[in-house]
Amino acid sequence: MKKALYLFCENYISARIHRIQNQINEVKASLTSESKSTAGDKHETGRAMLQLEREKLGQQLLEAEKMQQVLSKVPLETVNAKVVLGSLVQTTKATYYIAVSAGKCEIDEALIFCISANTPIAKLLLGKVVNDTISFNGTSSKIIAIS
Repeated sequence: MKKALYLFCENYISARIHRIQNQINEVKASLTSESKSTAGDKHETGRAMLQLEREKLGQQLLEAEKMQQVLSKVPLETVNAKVVLGSLVQTTKATYYIAVSAGKCEIDEALIFCISANTPIAKLLLGKVVNDTISFNGTSSKIIAIS
């Protein structure tokens, strides 16, 4: 199951990077067509807006590439007694895969939340062992299994 979750995260990141790169290319094309225009102040405002959009997309691309680097460090075969990066943690409330924030994944009718080690819930789980209890948003949950 961890292999399937890893692939889900990998596909999520690849799709995100691809989408951002397409948006960057669209902005570049718009900038090129804006530079051919001669509408004065309106032209300059349009260029500035496109430039800001390009910078924002550049930041998003950088974040997605960092996610890719983190995912590459996630071990696939190791199982620890404690919750670490790459752990699949089943609690009384939910099941978490600690790798990157990729959202919900449904495998064999099981709902698993793919979360980053930097998320508040992951910070509570890291280092814990089976039968430990965590409290998040006023709700307690017990760790049932770690794989």
